[in-house]
Amino acid sequence: MKFKDLGLCEEILSAINNIGYKEPTEIQKKVIPNILVGRDLLGCAQTGTGKTGSFIIPLIEILNSGKSKSRMPRSLILAPTRELAMQVSEEFNKINQFLNLHMALLIGGTSFAEQETKLSKGVDVLIATPGRLLDHITRGKVIIKDIKLLVIDEADRMLDMGFIPDIIKINKLLPKIRQTLFFSATLSNEIRNVGKDLLINPKEIRINPYSSISENIDSTFIRTNGKNKMSDLKKLLYIDRITSAVIFCNKKTDIDKVSQFLKKNNYNTVSLHGDMDQNLRIKSLEKFKDKSAEMLIASDVAARGIDIDGLSHVFNYDVPKNPEDYVHRIGRTGRAGKRGKAYTLFDDYDNKTIISIEKLIKKKIYKTTFENIISSRESPYQNKPPIKEKNKKKHTTFLPPEENYLNFRESGKIPDFLNKK
Repeated sequence: MKFKDLGLCEEILSAINNIGYKEPTEIQKKVIPNILVGRDLLGCAQTGTGKTGSFIIPLIEILNSGKSKSRMPRSLILAPTRELAMQVSEEFNKINQFLNLHMALLIGGTSFAEQETKLSKGVDVLIATPGRLLDHITRGKVIIKDIKLLVIDEADRMLDMGFIPDIIKINKLLPKIRQTLFFSATLSNEIRNVGKDLLINPKEIRINPYSSISENIDSTFIRTNGKNKMSDLKKLLYIDRITSAVIFCNKKTDIDKVSQFLKKNNYNTVSLHGDMDQNLRIKSLEKFKDKSAEMLIASDVAARGIDIDGLSHVFNYDVPKNPEDYVHRIGRTGRAGKRGKAYTLFDDYDNKTIISIEKLIKKKIYKTTFENIISSRESPYQNKPPIKEKNKKKHTTFLPPEENYLNFRESGKIPDFLNKK
């Protein structure tokens, strides 16, 4: 199936082609036709499966015929965090690039006045976090009684973060006759009960992302211990010549330690975790996205919320406690058909969790040691002509002057400067 087989307008097809999407993902093939015929939908899908495009593409197709009124948007997308809301808005802008639909992003940490100015001019799509939307409704700056299409994204995170009461309040203000799309990474009984109050005879679509995500990612678990963890991470970044990566930690204290350690080793790092001020979180993401920071050190609060184009590597400084979090973390790479690499540092006490992850993804995890990785590495100049013996001393590699990579490969020993704490 191609995008042109979905009955989309030429402007949307041109935008999709311009972005570089080749063909619909599994969820897009199943979801888009059901949305276009007006069905309510209960979707179970993770990030990294093309889920956002699966509702943004048909939403724009539906809204393309019609016009909004001042302060009365025609569609509403609710997301649990500002980062996710921003991601959805970015996807909207990409698909809408050849059309003239208007969107307002209502999230905390940004000016009420700017948002109100946009609302007064009339918007077709509201993308909002529940709390900020209710603030605008209370102020009388937005009316949602004309909403024709409601999207609730990441419903399980809404539940975890305590936003379900806000969702219920918002639902009471919406017209009963509308189309509702309800997405969640899991479908627990609690989530289904929330869905019952919002949906009418929904089409249920489940996408198992684990095998499809893992096929695009080379995942390696590396045995280490607490004493050598920091230095092993540094060596991995170095020998793989990493210039941009996300590093996940289980604890906020470890995020700070890893960030400080890498800064001492001349890496420009930024952090992202739940205790940070919202403005700081946005600035961290922006610095990482625009390449002014090389490493993003993050907690699981960011695992489902960051989308970095072309991210090649993800590192798990810790094995995540929840196997599903492992899938979310490594799902930041290997996206849109591109391959990615994921490294996870583990110790003996992680073995039970690793077995649980293997059951979840239905694959055996490749485990090795740092020494094996060193010995199996090819020269970074493997695609260039061999260096003649007499020219070896003059050859300059990417390593600092203290050591030469060729000597490093031949000896199999770790350069002394890499072992410095």
